Amino acid sequence: MHLYPIIHRSKAWSAIFCLALAAFIFNTTEFVPVGLLSNIADSFKMSDANTGLLITIYAWAVSLLSLPLAVLTAKFERRKLLIFLFILFIASHILAGMAWDFYSLLAGRIGIACAHAVFWAITTPLAVRLAPNGKKAQAMGFIVAGTSMATVLGVPLGTMIGQVLGWRLTFLCIAAIAFFVMFGLMYLLPTLPSTNSKSLRSLPSLLRRPALIHVYILTAIVITGHFTVYTYITPFMHKIGGFSESFVVFLLLCIGFCGIIGSIIFAKFSEKYPVAIFVYTLLLMILCLGFFYIASLHSQTAIIVCLIWGIAITIFGMLMQSKVIEVAPDATDIATAIYSGIYNIGIGGGALVGGQVIQHLNMQKIGYFGAGFILVALILFVWMSSKIWIQEQKNAQ
Repeated sequence: MHLYPIIHRSKAWSAIFCLALAAFIFNTTEFVPVGLLSNIADSFKMSDANTGLLITIYAWAVSLLSLPLAVLTAKFERRKLLIFLFILFIASHILAGMAWDFYSLLAGRIGIACAHAVFWAITTPLAVRLAPNGKKAQAMGFIVAGTSMATVLGVPLGTMIGQVLGWRLTFLCIAAIAFFVMFGLMYLLPTLPSTNSKSLRSLPSLLRRPALIHVYILTAIVITGHFTVYTYITPFMHKIGGFSESFVVFLLLCIGFCGIIGSIIFAKFSEKYPVAIFVYTLLLMILCLGFFYIASLHSQTAIIVCLIWGIAITIFGMLMQSKVIEVAPDATDIATAIYSGIYNIGIGGGALVGGQVIQHLNMQKIGYFGAGFILVALILFVWMSSKIWIQEQKNAQ
């Protein structure tokens, strides 16, 4: 039963906008430690590599908890569940903002990761349910816009606040914004019984789809390569490039802003040239990361590389998500939840690999390792995945 007769149209769109704002907050808090890594490391007198475990453990906690928590909460009424997640989210941010040592900060981040794992399993389906008839795509667009704005605005702004006023205030500001969003959702959302209690039955059939398995493998490899470098972009640009904190914020802004350009390119060319756009995207990422050290020696080349990198990683993410929906139209929620878990495995793996390279080799080399992962993904795609995807499309036709 559609919710349109239950909730007024304007109130429904207000609720969807509130969910998009929630998506913005959740995505911002996941990646904001990237911009504050050096500040956090200095406050606890730790190395950048060890502090990078904040990102690794967070991402892997999301990966490990997504499916179990989705099962445990499958029958919960969605409005109450969402409010509970916000309470956990806010309390964990307060703990992070008041952390007395690295382990208390890590405990706060794990609490946030628990809320994150369930939030992304229920948010997009909720937006679709709330949307008036014929407006489901627009509702999904709101959520995508919210997540995109996190990298465009949220991470650079959070980094700026943390660098000027202290990283703790960044977490406390996120908690304060989340508090107001929670009250907005309490007022705007109607009672929303769960509709996902039977969706896990589709899991065995999903794991027998070669095209979907290849999406997961490629995602894990490419995102590992991406976060091998992206996790440590702040200390890299400070120590290797010699750039100021404000310039690093500008570089993060460049990467985020180009996500908008990447989404436009994806919309225009992905259906017409699905294989070519994927190959060119990976080639661009290999070039950006392979020349990351050389580019960091001059401000102009650093800006150019970050602009291209932002476009490429956005196109890659949208290609993979659209492929998941295309290959698993009968079980999109579970397929997407697995994709989110795999993506977070890549985030944590990249942070770990980059940290090991910094500790045992040299920070200058992280770009080469990141490019190496993506080269492996490109070879796998050309050798196997592209043929499987093309065959899948023919079978669907």
